[in-house]
Amino acid sequence: MFGRHRAQRAARHCGPRGGHRRWGPFEVEWEVDYGGGGGRGRGRRRMFDGSELRLLLLKLIEEAPRHGYDLIREIEERSGGAYAPSPGVVYPTLTLLGEMGLIEEQQAEGAKKVYAITVAGQAHLTERDEMVEALFARLADLGSIRERSRGGPVRRAMRNLKTVLGERLGDGEADSETLHEIAAILDEAVQKIERL
Repeated sequence: MFGRHRAQRAARHCGPRGGHRRWGPFEVEWEVDYGGGGGRGRGRRRMFDGSELRLLLLKLIEEAPRHGYDLIREIEERSGGAYAPSPGVVYPTLTLLGEMGLIEEQQAEGAKKVYAITVAGQAHLTERDEMVEALFARLADLGSIRERSRGGPVRRAMRNLKTVLGERLGDGEADSETLHEIAAILDEAVQKIERL
């Protein structure tokens, strides 16, 4: 039970990673790798690990003093809506950055805490300039991937495949030979796509 809740919580702030769907006797599973992962292992990881998220938040705070919700919204906007860290990850990270002396609370109207970067925070970013640049490039790439995959002929073809498999296999009356033929067609399509 605890493991399931932990996985659900992780999925909420990791952004879209993959999924699975059942069509008749078939269960289809897919994963999306947005870079950074070597090999084809089954392990999943967060979109950005703790140290990477700290740098992202710190850089955004360097650009302008911000509160937590503003940081979440800014990351979501820069990724084209593909990724938004959860408040349950952002706010503890802001607390940690404050404890490290890299940010500090600033006077602001209302109840929201606004954070500004400290001199130590600016030095921390300067030392990691290349890494920060790479993280923001990855964030922009997420937006590009989402934009390319939105709509278009591939999305249409995927919908058509889903529909035809649902109709052909949904009633459970397809015989073994038909199932093998369908699997062979799908395997051939996968191999052709891999060669592109």
